[in-house]
Amino acid sequence: MNAVKPLRADARRNREALLAKAREVFDAGGFFDLRFDDFAELAGVGVGTLYRHFPSREALAEAVYHGEIDALCQRARRLAATLPAEEALATFLRGMIDHIDAHQGLARTLATLMTTDSGALAETGQALEQAVTDLVSAAVQDGVVRDDVGAGAVMMALHGIGAAHDRPGWRAEADGVITLVLDGLLRPRSVQAPTRTP
Repeated sequence: MNAVKPLRADARRNREALLAKAREVFDAGGFFDLRFDDFAELAGVGVGTLYRHFPSREALAEAVYHGEIDALCQRARRLAATLPAEEALATFLRGMIDHIDAHQGLARTLATLMTTDSGALAETGQALEQAVTDLVSAAVQDGVVRDDVGAGAVMMALHGIGAAHDRPGWRAEADGVITLVLDGLLRPRSVQAPTRTP
């Protein structure tokens, strides 16, 4: 089986320029309004270069999505390696809200893309769910998170939060939902009877 050749430095720069420009357009919410060929001019490369790297709008969108998910998964692994399990999980979930808040146009575009039947998008989404699963599992092993609620429920909450980002007061409500999720995940602690004074 032939190994994939690494891109030359100039080709890598061109690819990164295209991805960066596409991400900007995602954030601005104009990804579906812009002619695909116009990405080349915006990124400062030729149309032929655009099509060599990304033969279609969908291929470019999938690459942006893959990059976003990969960055989030790497962050989850860094948190798991440096923080106690409960803190790593909470920090990651609250960071997801920060990410959605900072990139609402991107979140809106990705939500639209997720309605398409794309195996590549679904596979990449599974990587994020696995990252969340690993964080939840570590917290379960530490005895701080209940073992009867899976990562799927957490992902459902994140999807719901992202889908509602156009609501007035979204940020405060999103933070509140994450607090509810984290509180609900905690293993119930024994309730001690109050000490009676004579």
